[in-house]
Amino acid sequence: MIWDKQGECLDRKSMRELQLERLKWTVDRVYNNVPYYRQAFAEARVKPADIKSLEDITRLPFTTKTALRDYYPYGLFASPLKDIVRIHASSGTTGKPIVVGYTKNDLDTWTNLVARIICQAGVTNEDVTQICFGYGFFTGGFGLHYGMERVGATVVPASSGNTEKQIMLMQDFGTTALVSTPSYALYMAEVAKEMGVDPRELAVRVGLFGGESCTENMKREIEKLWAITATDNYGLTEVIGPGVAGECTVEPGMHINEDHFFVEVIDPETGQTLDYGKEGELVFTSLTKEAFPVIRYRTRDIAVLNPEPCACGRTTVRMSKTKGRTDDMLIIRGVNVFPSQVEAVLMLIEGLTPFYQLVVTRKDFLDNLEIKVEIKPEWFSDDYQQIIGYEKNIQKELKKVLGLEAKVTMVAPNSIERTTGKAKKVLDLRDKK
Repeated sequence: MIWDKQGECLDRKSMRELQLERLKWTVDRVYNNVPYYRQAFAEARVKPADIKSLEDITRLPFTTKTALRDYYPYGLFASPLKDIVRIHASSGTTGKPIVVGYTKNDLDTWTNLVARIICQAGVTNEDVTQICFGYGFFTGGFGLHYGMERVGATVVPASSGNTEKQIMLMQDFGTTALVSTPSYALYMAEVAKEMGVDPRELAVRVGLFGGESCTENMKREIEKLWAITATDNYGLTEVIGPGVAGECTVEPGMHINEDHFFVEVIDPETGQTLDYGKEGELVFTSLTKEAFPVIRYRTRDIAVLNPEPCACGRTTVRMSKTKGRTDDMLIIRGVNVFPSQVEAVLMLIEGLTPFYQLVVTRKDFLDNLEIKVEIKPEWFSDDYQQIIGYEKNIQKELKKVLGLEAKVTMVAPNSIERTTGKAKKVLDLRDKK
C-alpha cells in the first residue's frame, strides 16, 4: 500500500519543480526569521533571490550540530514560541541537548511522513503495534505512535524497558508489529527464550527498526529470531525525527520523502557534492518545516543514493543503509574502521551472540583495537586451547575486511551490557588516563 501517491510517486521533473518551489520558501523563511541564517547567508554572500535553481543550493552554507547547540534552546526557531506546540530534543549525553520545535502544521506533516514509512513496511489498520521506544524528548516514540494512529493501527505504547512485561504484552495483546531499536529486538528475543517463550511463535509478523544503525546481517538475525519481516527506517531529531526515509518490502534501500527533504551526498572532507551512486555524507535541507527548518544539515551519516524508481511504484530516491558516521569512524594505525564493518563479519560467524563491543586504547603512542565478542551458552567451553583457536579464526575473518590486526577477546554469555535503547558499541579509552 502507498500512503500518498501524489508525494511518493511523482515523476522526477515534477518532483524537482516542487522541491525548488519549497526550497525558495524555506530559504526566504529562515532569512527573514532566524538571525543565525541571515548572518550565515551574508558570510556566504548569498540572498534568497539568488536561489533560482536546485543547483543553487550549493551556494548556501552548511549547518552543523555545533550551530544547533550554540543557539540552544530557541535560537534557530523560525516561528514565535506562541506557535510552537511541541518540543523535542536529541538524546545526546554530553552538554546541552539539541532542541527542536513543531507547529501544528509540522506535527500534521510529521504524522503523515511516518504514516508513509509505516505503509512501506506493510503495516495496516488491522495490526496491533507495540512501540518499545522510550517516550519523552526522543522523537522515535511519539513519531511512530501518531503515525500508527494515522494509519489506523492499534497502538500499545509500551515504551522501553521491563522486558519480561513486554513479552507478556505481546502474548496477551496479540502484537503483530514491533517498533524498537535493532539492539533491543535482539535482547527481547533473548529474554523471551529465558522465559520459555519462542519469539517465532508469537503473533509478531513485522518489525520497524530505527534509532541506530542496523547492518543487513543484523537484520537477517532479527528476522530469524522472530520469524518476521524486518524493515529499517531513518530519521534525525534535527531534521524532523522518524519519517525522513523508510524501507519498503520490495527492493533494497530506504525511500526518502523528497517532497519534504532535499538530500545531497557530499565528500566529507571537501564538502563537494557527489553524484548518485557515490558514497559520502548525507546532507538534508527541510522543505516544508515551519518551526525548525534546517539548511544543508550535515548528518555525518555515510550512505549512497539510488535514483532509480522502485518496483513498489515509488519514484523517490532511495538511500542505502548508513555505513556509519564520520564522527563514529575510528582511525586505528591509519586505517578507517566503522563498527558496522565489524558487525557485518561477526553476524556471519556461528556460535556468537549479536552483542559485541569495540575497545580502543593507546599504548606508547600506538592505537590498539580490541573486539569483545560474546559466545552463545551452548558454545561456551572451558577448554582454553579451543577458545584461543576460535578467537584466532575470528581475528583472521576480521582482518580480511578491516585490513588490520585486531585483538579478539571472547567473553562469557550475557557479559556485554544489554540496553533498551541505542547500544554502546564503541568504548574509546585513548584520551583517558
